[in-house]
Amino acid sequence: MAVCMLAIASFIVVSTELAPIGMLSAIASSMGQNSGTTGLVVTLYAWLGAVAALISVTTFSHLPRKPVVIVLMLLMAASNGIAAMSEHFSVLLIARLAGAAAHGAFWAMAGTMGAQLVSDKYTGRATAIIFSGVSIASILGVPFINWISSTIGWRLSFLLLGALAIITAIILAFTLPAVSGTFRMGRKQFSAVLQIKQLRQVYLIATAAIIAHFAAFTYIEVFMAEEMAISANWIAICLFVFGIAGVAGNLLCGLFIDRYLKNILGAGLVLICSSLILLSAVLSHNPIMLMVLVFAWGLGVAILFVGIQAWVIRLAGNDNALPASAIYAAIFNGAVGIGAIIGAGIIDFGNMKMLYLIASLITLFSLLQLLISKTMHRPAP
Repeated sequence: MAVCMLAIASFIVVSTELAPIGMLSAIASSMGQNSGTTGLVVTLYAWLGAVAALISVTTFSHLPRKPVVIVLMLLMAASNGIAAMSEHFSVLLIARLAGAAAHGAFWAMAGTMGAQLVSDKYTGRATAIIFSGVSIASILGVPFINWISSTIGWRLSFLLLGALAIITAIILAFTLPAVSGTFRMGRKQFSAVLQIKQLRQVYLIATAAIIAHFAAFTYIEVFMAEEMAISANWIAICLFVFGIAGVAGNLLCGLFIDRYLKNILGAGLVLICSSLILLSAVLSHNPIMLMVLVFAWGLGVAILFVGIQAWVIRLAGNDNALPASAIYAAIFNGAVGIGAIIGAGIIDFGNMKMLYLIASLITLFSLLQLLISKTMHRPAP
């Protein structure tokens, strides 16, 4: 029950991060801002979340996990509530940045709590369940929130997320067992993590793959509409298929990741790379073919997210799990913003086909790094 509630919490946290993407024009119009300025509610959110993930480890690592997670969810609720009621863009931005601080701290903690709540044998499965919230939020949650925005207003979208965060915090108070903190961590612990060669390689693989994914995925609706001339209804169906694939990827990880981590992670990267290559070639004007490629992409991304987190925890061991997970959370959030900026730059200087081709090549780099990696287990001291 506790692991499932953390999955729901991750769903709310990620939905809060990504929800504005589909309603930037509505927010911009309401606040009297241009789209570029309004986009700061997403970009700055991602980057502050990256910084917060690192700072939270040195600040909260010694505290019991249960009250910290509950307070972070309540802070997320307050952030969404203030955003919904804001009349000025500066207030909206400050509210979003407060949520970003909670977001980064949550992922620094949640990334390791799965391992603390179950035995070592089921660490990968628990991680897969918690990260299922990411996949569901990315595709199923965000479109639903944006649908609410288009029908009854963007403010109610934030209010709904705030209400869900409060409800989740209350349920966590009753279902989450007491999980002790560790000793207070500092620069020494981060340095120890970065001295592990295998972890540095994992971070490199993660950075490249996540940048590639978000560079392409941020503009997936534009790509389908302009390059493939797909109707709005088919685009919605394709995004739903992506979400279903993400859920399926999490289920596969839960079943096999503890025994076949490298194989399943490699399969995920192959799926992402091949899908992006075929999309860049625009071989999928047929909606059915497009759905097949989108399903493969969604399946691969879900495997990537869960697989990297499980790999980080496995290599770090119990002593270094928290700082190692915080670094991964920082990389993830930073890569979201960097990927979106890179994608925009490639589109400005090239075209959508070039974006997807370059994204596939970056993913191929991650795959090659995985293939030459020596071990998936913690190195001997």
